[in-house]
Amino acid sequence: MLKQNLIITAILLIALTVTAFDCSSTELTSAKLYIQQKNYDKALEVLNEEIVKNPKSDEGYYLLGMVYGEKKEFDKMVNAYDSCEAISNKYSKDIHDSKIYYWANLFNQGVNDYQKGNKAQNPDSSKIYYDKSSSAFESAIKIEPDSASTYRNLSFVYISEKEYDKAIPVLETLIKKKSTLDGYKFLGELLYEKGTRLMSKYRDSKDVQDSVQAMEQFNRAITVLEKGRKDFPNDSDLLLTLSNSYIAANKVEIAMDAFKAGVEKDPGNKYYRYNLGVLYLGAKDYTSAEEQFKKAVEIDPNYENANYNLAVTYVRWATEMRDSLEAKDDTSRAYLGIYRKALPYLESVVQNESEKPSVWELLGKVYAILGMQDDATNAFNKADKLRKQQ
Repeated sequence: MLKQNLIITAILLIALTVTAFDCSSTELTSAKLYIQQKNYDKALEVLNEEIVKNPKSDEGYYLLGMVYGEKKEFDKMVNAYDSCEAISNKYSKDIHDSKIYYWANLFNQGVNDYQKGNKAQNPDSSKIYYDKSSSAFESAIKIEPDSASTYRNLSFVYISEKEYDKAIPVLETLIKKKSTLDGYKFLGELLYEKGTRLMSKYRDSKDVQDSVQAMEQFNRAITVLEKGRKDFPNDSDLLLTLSNSYIAANKVEIAMDAFKAGVEKDPGNKYYRYNLGVLYLGAKDYTSAEEQFKKAVEIDPNYENANYNLAVTYVRWATEMRDSLEAKDDTSRAYLGIYRKALPYLESVVQNESEKPSVWELLGKVYAILGMQDDATNAFNKADKLRKQQ
């Protein structure tokens, strides 16, 4: 699933004080006294009397906002401040400073609770901290709705809670506020995965509506990721999710045209080569997939995904050839040469200390097919060990 980290922003917090005011009404004078005494309920009582008597009391609304802030009723705080500024801009700087103060507190609280949730020893404790974190970020957004970093961090909390449907609109707002790689990448992945879940549901239920909704999600993912690709053309994760979304939406030809154009424009771009190879592999065009993955490996011999998928190409190619020969009762074993081609690429991946059980398992299968039993046993044992550690 998605992996993400919150960025902690160092912020200078601004202390709030009740300043002196001129020609105050009895209600305002009483409210200031109650505020100094931290008797906020009584302060609210007299301030509400003030604004009923004087609906144009900018000072009354300003103090009302301050009190709601102290009570952590941030919706009401913002509404009171908005009412104050609709009357005059006399307290605009104070309101700005107050909002920054509360936003910073809430932002940092959200970060701290998120980190505690990540470190918690059990799911129930994690959820408690994640809920606190999301609540803090939600309140911060109410106070400062234009802060892209708050939307970004809130989306990470929702993703950690597996509240994917909540994360999607937050990420959509994020990329409207600011064109960020995280925004495009995570939103595209969430939409793709939502489509995948719906398609899996369709295979079980045979309800056509599930299939229709799945296609809608895949197409939404494509739209988002295509926009992201314009700003971040070399991000491998974004490009991979894009190609997978095209495949899932049955738009392989469109995807191929897009990545072919990318390869023609920038033939030394390993990511375009790799993703075009993925599309060819999905279409079972093994010769073309081999060509693109090989090019990607030539550009970057340590490109693990390209090495692995080149090996996968050979394995699928050889397996298909073997099945075809067996169906014809043909005892020739020409397919072994193709299996053998997979070995150096799989071995290259595991030599880089791959911790993926699936890689070791595939290597073991190839060793077994080629009659290398000792090597096969070692590879399977390594796969089992890694799987137990997960």
